[in-house]
Amino acid sequence: MKQKILVLCTGNSCRSQMVEGYLRHFVNDKAEVYSAGVEVHGVNPKAVEAMKEDGIDISHHTSNHIDEYQNIDFDFVITVCDNAKERCPYFPSKAKKIHHNFPDPAKAMGTEEEIKQQFRAVRKMIKKYSEEFVKKNL
Repeated sequence: MKQKILVLCTGNSCRSQMVEGYLRHFVNDKAEVYSAGVEVHGVNPKAVEAMKEDGIDISHHTSNHIDEYQNIDFDFVITVCDNAKERCPYFPSKAKKIHHNFPDPAKAMGTEEEIKQQFRAVRKMIKKYSEEFVKKNL
């Protein structure tokens, strides 16, 4: 049976979407990957663009609220921002909870190019983390 992974962030718009995209890429058929937020902000177009630059298409992703997944028995719940970790609801399951705070590229300031560079920098961190997570856990 496939393992089930939930990636949780505040608004399910950037970091959790990027982690979901990379995890899906690296897990092949070993797991089902979901992402959600404690709020719903919509998928950030700059996150879609940054991922596309690395060959990962998240344009079809949707921004989902954590409540949508309460009936799924997850094996892993990964929080990718401190706010989500603090606000994460209790999951009555065997899920292993893992936390890794990534900077929020949606808060980047500067020129358009400087903002893109922030998204690329966070994407690089997320890609490395996702690949290592899969190697260690699946």
